[in-house]
Amino acid sequence: MACIGKWTLLMLITLLCGCSAILGQSEKRKVHIVYMGNSHANPEKATNLHQKVLAKVLSGKEEVSRLMVYSYTASLSGFAAKLSTTEAASISKMPGVVSVFPSSVKKLHTTRSWDFLGLSATSNHGFPTGGSDVIIGVLDTGVWPESESFSDKYLPDPIPSRWKGTCVSGDSFNSSNCNRKLIGAKMFPNGYEKGFGPITGSGEYRSPRDAAGHGSHTASTAGGSSVSHASLFGLAEGTARGGTPTARIAAYKVCWFDACTDADILAAFDEAVADGVDLISFSIGGSGQDYFSDATAIGAFHAVQNGVFVSSSAGNSGPKLATVTNAAPWLTTVAASSIDRKFTSSILLGNNLSYKGNAVNTIALSHPWYPLVSGEAIRNPSSPFADKAKYCYNGSLNSDKVKNNLVVCYGGLGGADATVLAAGGAGVILVDTFEFTSSIPSSVVGNADAEHILEYINSTRSPVANILPSITTVDDSLVPQTAIFSSRGPNVITPDILKPDITAPGIDILAAWPPVSSISGGRTDNRSSSFNIISGTSMSCPHVTGAAAFVKSFHPKWSPAAIKSALMTTATPLDGDKIFNEDGALGYGSGLISPIKAKDPGLVYDADTTDFALFLCGLNYTSEQVQLVSGFSNFSCPQDLPSVNDLNYPSIAIANVQGSLNRSIIRTLTNVGFSGSSTYTVQIQAPKGVSVTVSPSSLHFDAPYQRLSFHVNFQANSLPSEQVHLSGSLTWTDGLHVVRSPVLIWPASSKLK
Repeated sequence: MACIGKWTLLMLITLLCGCSAILGQSEKRKVHIVYMGNSHANPEKATNLHQKVLAKVLSGKEEVSRLMVYSYTASLSGFAAKLSTTEAASISKMPGVVSVFPSSVKKLHTTRSWDFLGLSATSNHGFPTGGSDVIIGVLDTGVWPESESFSDKYLPDPIPSRWKGTCVSGDSFNSSNCNRKLIGAKMFPNGYEKGFGPITGSGEYRSPRDAAGHGSHTASTAGGSSVSHASLFGLAEGTARGGTPTARIAAYKVCWFDACTDADILAAFDEAVADGVDLISFSIGGSGQDYFSDATAIGAFHAVQNGVFVSSSAGNSGPKLATVTNAAPWLTTVAASSIDRKFTSSILLGNNLSYKGNAVNTIALSHPWYPLVSGEAIRNPSSPFADKAKYCYNGSLNSDKVKNNLVVCYGGLGGADATVLAAGGAGVILVDTFEFTSSIPSSVVGNADAEHILEYINSTRSPVANILPSITTVDDSLVPQTAIFSSRGPNVITPDILKPDITAPGIDILAAWPPVSSISGGRTDNRSSSFNIISGTSMSCPHVTGAAAFVKSFHPKWSPAAIKSALMTTATPLDGDKIFNEDGALGYGSGLISPIKAKDPGLVYDADTTDFALFLCGLNYTSEQVQLVSGFSNFSCPQDLPSVNDLNYPSIAIANVQGSLNRSIIRTLTNVGFSGSSTYTVQIQAPKGVSVTVSPSSLHFDAPYQRLSFHVNFQANSLPSEQVHLSGSLTWTDGLHVVRSPVLIWPASSKLK
């Protein structure tokens, strides 16, 4: 140890203490978020308060200035600063502090999709004269302003007067890059740079400009302008547009080199609300955390409190259960599903047989035939990864036997295509995965076709094959399926809140792309395109944002909860007989969004900050904590704590039932049908083995925005033990409107996959 020499014991102890202090300051300090609840009336006083709190654990003003990262003052109160564990613990005990937690790093989780959802480009669907002036804020990797998807050519003047945001200048970006479509663009680098160092070098812009592509793709999906003849090298050709093409877009860059820190995310939420956005699209996720130790949940809470709808991606960790992220009830959490379009890339074998694989393959092989081998058969026996050769794991293959060959690899999500490309392979046939854009000719087949291809390889000394470029196929008979990668519920934080909430197209979505970004993500892939086809819940999330913007265009005064309810209760459940839909509502929530139906849902389950405050009481937050979070200075949790099940949510979940079930919950519906007098009757599809009764069984509304409540009683002597969960539904209908809520129950003995 460098600090130890021939010293007296006293000098040794003194020096060791000094080393410890230095280490504590230089090595152990990390960016933390100090959350102090609802915003203060005076932002300047709030900032002074934050500095005083920080000063109590630091040595002076210079240290406060050096270690402070952000002061959050617009929609919430708090700050981000570099703190040691000891300093963070001290601040967490101070009055007025709700929580202190490290700023973690989160990851980033169309021509046909909007037609598939019923929003035709040839109809304005009754839009108000002049179109929609809703403002969509997109927290992501930035924006490529030159894309046609962000043209303001057909947008009306002026920019909405309520807009308070700006277009900041930076590396290769300035205020002239904004227009009447892209009305704002900001960057939030402080949290990243405090944790990882300056943003310099190739591959990133220190400005709102998008180098990765993800942000441009999501923003254009939600609210991009219409662009005719869009495609990826001829694939998916058509008119690309957002769900509300006349919406305004504000880009908030929070991700740098694909890393998105909590400190930057929370700053962007705070400013987006202050700027005047109506909706926020957030296709970023992390691990499940307590709601007020999660920057996303905190930022979204105060956004919703200020009337801003927030949609978020469910995550890409499916099909395993209990993997859903962004699970706070004030968020609208979106799963991914397929649409009625697919891309097929045929595989031709030397025995004159062919197989149709799925692929986003835009590369034609230069020769008619190439040797065909399986990864398992060409393993590198001296490699420590030889047992993973079947999956073409990096380093597992004999490079000499890969070169100029086509290789069959299982489970291509591990980068099999990159492994084959790096070894000089000509192409790859991937088995048992989903299609994605590759930097090498590729096609994806199922296990059955793979077995036939392997049989052919083993039947001849010189097996050969070819992989053809993809073609686009539209088939109305294709049934939407939950994407295999889409994260499933239940909600690990609050199992009695069903997550995900809803599903939307997230497979093979074509949208805007920066021409400087690789379309496949491969370092050697230099192909450039203004549009790209990618998959993920990151793609499904902005579809829901766009649908919510569509609904808000007709109902500008509806609350975020009302819009969420309209989308959920009018959604179409997916066909449970399809293999990837077998998890039911745990996979797709209420079902596939239907924007046209959602603009006239009849009834909505509304909720506001008071409802969420009572919900937090039910989770055993103290009255003091709820006061700080909600801003209700005189609020007290009831002596009899409310049930989490009684949050006025558009779905019903009852989790961890021990033995028998005897539960009663309450819900309240608000009439938004505006058709005068109407009577709704209930229809119940009871979960297996459960008795469900509703009282009253009919609701009569005779005024707009009238609210009526009902009770739902669940009873069962025991729950069937052979099922992981029991599903059903509760539907209200007046003969014109159908207001459906999924019902999900699972016993405590259920074993999550």
